[in-house]
Amino acid sequence: MTTLRETWLRPWRWLLPWRCLLCGAAGADGMDLCADCAAEVPRNRTCCVRCALPLATTAAVCGECVRRAPPWDAAWAPFRYGWPLDRLESRFKFGRDLAAGRTLATLWRREAMSLPKPELLLPVPLHRVRLRQRGYNQARELAKPLGRHLGVPLRHDVLSRCRGTTAQTDLDAAGRRRNVRGAFVLRAGIALPAHVAILDDVMTTGATLAECSRVLKRAGVQRVDVWALARAPSPRG
Repeated sequence: MTTLRETWLRPWRWLLPWRCLLCGAAGADGMDLCADCAAEVPRNRTCCVRCALPLATTAAVCGECVRRAPPWDAAWAPFRYGWPLDRLESRFKFGRDLAAGRTLATLWRREAMSLPKPELLLPVPLHRVRLRQRGYNQARELAKPLGRHLGVPLRHDVLSRCRGTTAQTDLDAAGRRRNVRGAFVLRAGIALPAHVAILDDVMTTGATLAECSRVLKRAGVQRVDVWALARAPSPRG
């Protein structure tokens, strides 16, 4: 059934056709990516089942998970963080390129097939200072279309980032864990379901998602899944 919004958008799609954000060619398949650039987006099809770390061959548990078992129950990250997805992510996250964000959200939504459905989606929150600087929470914006597609409610008022943290980019794995330790709290008076998924844009070491998972587990959530648009490869890989 055609919605009013889709009817309204049709003439604008004719006047302003999809255009590839990477090479400038005509967009394809209802996205601002051409077919060639879309084919280059790296899928994460061989990975650790437990943490979604990219591997040469799929494994139930990678070496990292053997050494330090993650606090979540399952992970899903359909893409690897690399060219050209990293370019689109940077433009959306730091350049306020909403067309790049729409493209990333579409890619993520189209990969969401045969997933165990949680009862609630929770985007990783930004601290209020960072949110004010950036103007939006990129994880939340990417997660909205995914939640609508799956028919799963998404809430941004459950987890709160109670203190600011330095950027994770230049920290090693141990430094990232220390940086986010105690940075998240559960807002009082909220009843949580048994199965929750936490969402973020990019998962590097998983320190942020692990800290959020611990908060939810301590609150009595039975199953916590972590979902990310993309998973970064191991720096040693």
